[in-house]
Amino acid sequence: MRLLFTTAPLRGHFFPLVPLAWAARAAGHDVLVATTDGFAAVVVRSGLPAASFGSATDFVELVGDEPAASAADAERRRHAHGRAFGRISGQCLPGARELVKAWRPDLVVSERAEFAGPLAAAAAGVPYVEYQWGVAPLAEYRSAVRGELGIEPPVPVEVLNPWPPGMRLPHAAGHQSVRNVPYTGDARVPGWVFPERRRPRVCVTLGTVVPRIGARLLGDLVVPVLERLARHGAELVVAADEEVVAAWPALAATAHRVGRLPLAQVLPTCDLVVNHGGHGTVLTALSAGRPQLVLPQFDDQFDNAGAVVGAGAGMWLPPEEATPELVAERCLALLADARFTVAAADVAAEIAAQPAPVDVVYLLEKLAV
Repeated sequence: MRLLFTTAPLRGHFFPLVPLAWAARAAGHDVLVATTDGFAAVVVRSGLPAASFGSATDFVELVGDEPAASAADAERRRHAHGRAFGRISGQCLPGARELVKAWRPDLVVSERAEFAGPLAAAAAGVPYVEYQWGVAPLAEYRSAVRGELGIEPPVPVEVLNPWPPGMRLPHAAGHQSVRNVPYTGDARVPGWVFPERRRPRVCVTLGTVVPRIGARLLGDLVVPVLERLARHGAELVVAADEEVVAAWPALAATAHRVGRLPLAQVLPTCDLVVNHGGHGTVLTALSAGRPQLVLPQFDDQFDNAGAVVGAGAGMWLPPEEATPELVAERCLALLADARFTVAAADVAAEIAAQPAPVDVVYLLEKLAV
């Protein structure tokens, strides 16, 4: 079977696909990942073969450096981001059509913000499967793409969903479960992770996009929060790309550990995770059974935060309420109350009970042409 995986040029969108693509290759199938020119190197570093749809505008360039104003502003931002993904998909569509015609996949698997692959698959009569990251419906994405391209996005033959069923929203009732297997790219496991520690360890991470379009968080919020938690004796870990650390030297000065980190190995050794509500980070923390404080900024992050709170596995604060004082206060409350850790462990067990990616590959075989 030939499986074509397609992704928008963002790591948070591509990384959830990697374990399933690995599983398909391990099962003996021919796998190819298609994306933009500028993102192909990230795909190659995952150990998967990459093909290009052609060049496309950077997502952050399209949406601009706009900080989150409030939770009420989320719908407008979802539409704006949907238009950006629509433009990127439109730029990629000619290359996608050529690739599907030349490589002739039996099935296309696309993450939910990439539409060039599904449109090319529909034109060629090839079934496509959607991989849903985040718990939100994000209907704004499809409507924005329809407005940008003047084309109705096709309906997938199946939707794969890694969120535990107990945390899903009603629109996801019929989705096919697939276990979340965390992948965070080419980051080494540091030597300080495994030895026994005496202090509570708090990991702060804002993903790869938020620092580029919400830099206010770093200087105005994260650093003051770290300073407050340090005074209470916490060991502070900041997972961030090197360019973020270089731009904000106060991070390295305040935290005990800082840099790009493999979250799947680091988070199980932490007592609390403070994050932006991104799909990968939230599910990796839940898979590790760690409570979290979520500070969402846009799109699915608000719904992800709500799902965490609904499961009893953490707290969240909207942008308009996230002051350094209140964030630090919530962190200390989460560290002091074991009920959040117990609830997170229950979610981790539900995640572990879902079908592994290798099991879902057999389903994909049945869906292929």
